[in-house]
Amino acid sequence: MDFLGDWLLLIIAILLVGVAVVVGLVGSRRRKTAPQRGTTDVIAPTEPTEAPEAPPEAVAAPEAPVEVEEAPAPPVLEKPEGTASRLVRLRQRLSRSQSGLGKGLLALLSRDRLDEDTWEDIEDTLLTADVGVAPTQELVEKLRTRLRVEGGGSASPREVLREELVSLVDPAMDRRLGISGDDGKPGVVLVVGVNGAGKTTTVGKIGRILVAEDRRAVLGAADTFRAAAVEQLATWGERVGVPVIRGPEGSDPASVAFEAVKQGVDGSYDVVLVDTAGRLQNKAGLMDELGKVKRVIEKQAPVTEVLLVLDATTGQNGMIQARVFSEVVDVTGIVLTKLDGSAKGGIVVAVQRELGVPVKLVGLGEGPDDLAPFDPEAFVDALLG
Repeated sequence: MDFLGDWLLLIIAILLVGVAVVVGLVGSRRRKTAPQRGTTDVIAPTEPTEAPEAPPEAVAAPEAPVEVEEAPAPPVLEKPEGTASRLVRLRQRLSRSQSGLGKGLLALLSRDRLDEDTWEDIEDTLLTADVGVAPTQELVEKLRTRLRVEGGGSASPREVLREELVSLVDPAMDRRLGISGDDGKPGVVLVVGVNGAGKTTTVGKIGRILVAEDRRAVLGAADTFRAAAVEQLATWGERVGVPVIRGPEGSDPASVAFEAVKQGVDGSYDVVLVDTAGRLQNKAGLMDELGKVKRVIEKQAPVTEVLLVLDATTGQNGMIQARVFSEVVDVTGIVLTKLDGSAKGGIVVAVQRELGVPVKLVGLGEGPDDLAPFDPEAFVDALLG
């Protein structure tokens, strides 16, 4: 019995040990798979269970406001002064600026005794005013006859002087501008003269006179050797709405003149005014250039007027210029500029006698409308004050 009991105890002990071992192994495995306290294991899924949220669409930046440039307002065109009011104003200015000559002559002629010394003083006064030698001698002889020999009749010395001065200036000359063409073509005015005489300014001012008379004009900037002349003429045209034909600086003047006249013909304009270069280095070069310009122009339309612009303050130098240009081109009319306080009114008589053509326009100042048709009687009245 004791033997059986020992074996029984041994078997129970072995079973208990086995059970303990099994329990220990199970506990150990459970501890390995259970998450440990105080740690977080993040396991990324191999496949997303849901599609990731699409990123929000980028918000487009607001477009910068588009600046709309307003079309520039059309320029306000100037309204040139009419011929009648020009003449009234210019007579007043001429009277103020030129009355020294007339007053000097009247003072001498009103002396009680017209002796040889007095007549010499009268001659000196006329020569100083640039009347010229031949016209001075002619005038003095007529005054001598009427005042000393005939006694002036019933006329006063002032009336006699006025009549003889008007005769000297020659009111019979045709002073109308040749601005009308034939066969539906425009009149073509070629403007010549040395640089500095006011030639380009004169072209612009004549353009204003034409606009005031409701004539359609086009300007040709053929003084291509002087960039300032082209720009200056363009400004004159813009102010009154007159188109200006121009070419590149230094281009052939004849080609610009040709295009200006072509535009005048094609556009049914009334008048084409062509500015030209005024260089006087040598007469041959000037003759060639102006001759070419005129020939090229006349392939489109005849030249109806050639105006010579002279600075009235240059005296005898102006006379030399007048002679040169008259030999180069067929001058048909004269424009005297700067006939203001420093000018000597006798240049009107001298240049007409020298060239045999009339003074048609006179300028008395820098204003845009300080140019007017020349009126012999108004001129003499202004001289006498």
